[in-house]
Amino acid sequence: EMSEMSERSKQNVAHGLAWSYYIGYLKIVLPRVKKSIEEFNRAHPNTLARRETWKLHILVPLSCDVYDDLEKADSNIQYLTDLTETTLTRAGTIKRVYKQSLYAIRDEDNKLWHCAVEYATPLQSLYAMSQDECAAFSGEDRLDQAKLFYRTLEEILKGSKECAGTYRLIVYEESGEAETHFLSREILWHLQQQCHEEYAMYEGNQPHNPSTTLSSTELNLQISESDLPQPLRSDCF
Repeated sequence: EMSEMSERSKQNVAHGLAWSYYIGYLKIVLPRVKKSIEEFNRAHPNTLARRETWKLHILVPLSCDVYDDLEKADSNIQYLTDLTETTLTRAGTIKRVYKQSLYAIRDEDNKLWHCAVEYATPLQSLYAMSQDECAAFSGEDRLDQAKLFYRTLEEILKGSKECAGTYRLIVYEESGEAETHFLSREILWHLQQQCHEEYAMYEGNQPHNPSTTLSSTELNLQISESDLPQPLRSDCF
């Protein structure tokens, strides 16, 4: 009965995508990110001098509008190189390659900031579902699922010891007006914030969020806890 309720309200879509993304990708690559960045930094000293930003920055646009080429999304974002690849044999694919890309982000003072950044790829599935008549998935459904995907992924990662300190989720809602450098400003804010967080914690100040960056409390979907997908348990029998 609970499963049917989740199916009708489509609550299990984002929940499943978040767990699949974590188990099938993030749990594999995140524990290796800092080591890969450290290897790169040894070969290219001072390119990634700020250790606070030695993380994978994961873009979560609530519109689910994902660009395959970040340079086309924003001209202030430039591809630099790829980090060391991770090669594993999984599900019948021999030597499957996992890799992340480094980018240079140019700020308003023409200064370059470097970081590993990519979109949360499951959002492409949510967008495709909203474009496919067979999925019966509206634009409103897509927004709700994007929010639920973020909240679920955030909770999963918070509980993952091996992924602690290896990621930064950048959730945002684009403004209605076209802004040429919207994305680079979002990424830059998070890079700068990471550099100031230790100071802010020491001073006891609360960091200021830009208007486009959303917190978990702002993503409340008004879904009751009893209606949310529940984990399978074996202690009920």
